[in-house]
Amino acid sequence: MKTSRVSFAAALAAGTVLVLSGTAFAHVGVQPGEATKGGYATINFKVPNERDNASTTQLEVNFPVDQPLTSVMPQDVPGWTVTVEKSKLDKPLTVHGKQINEAVTKVTWTGGKIEPGKFQQFPLSVGKLPENADKMVFKSIQTYDNGEVVRWIEEPKEGAAEPQNPAPVLKLTAAKGADDHHDDKNAKDAKTDKDAHGHDEAGSEHGADNTARVLGIAGILVGLGGVAFGVASRRRSS
Repeated sequence: MKTSRVSFAAALAAGTVLVLSGTAFAHVGVQPGEATKGGYATINFKVPNERDNASTTQLEVNFPVDQPLTSVMPQDVPGWTVTVEKSKLDKPLTVHGKQINEAVTKVTWTGGKIEPGKFQQFPLSVGKLPENADKMVFKSIQTYDNGEVVRWIEEPKEGAAEPQNPAPVLKLTAAKGADDHHDDKNAKDAKTDKDAHGHDEAGSEHGADNTARVLGIAGILVGLGGVAFGVASRRRSS
């Protein structure tokens, strides 16, 4: 009886862990999780359906107004209708020599269905990404066909536990130009060292060849001297 109770408790604990893990990981996210500052990127909003008795029928993604993007282009997703909303900018932007007075603030997908146990990706081409920020937070709202609405709007804090409803976060990283330049310099330095080392080896081999030649000639002279000495000795004996 005691063994049965222990087994039941272990099974219950394992089930609880699985349920909590599913809840923690089943949220709207952005992939890939990072992009280059000041550049353009293609990102996907991945939407899993974490409900067993309802289907997701709408996704709303809000763009940060303090980090306006002048170019947001959605890719068609079969069965879904996408709507891109723009708002006036308080301060116009200049992109490629052209003044921009508005930017995308919201993208909404409707009309489709993400059934229980499935997920859907919603691709966007975005830019120009901020140059003076380390991340972008896209607060998103997921709606189900039973009327339930889940707001993925809590911004994760570094060093803190993940919030209950975390917002998708795109990490922004610096371009690798400086690192590439450093690598090129290292490669040039290595080539210079290699060339210098090669010249040293060539000089050493050249010196070794000269020494061998001198020793060879000396050996020949010594040998000839020995032969001459032997011939002279025989003549004196005769």
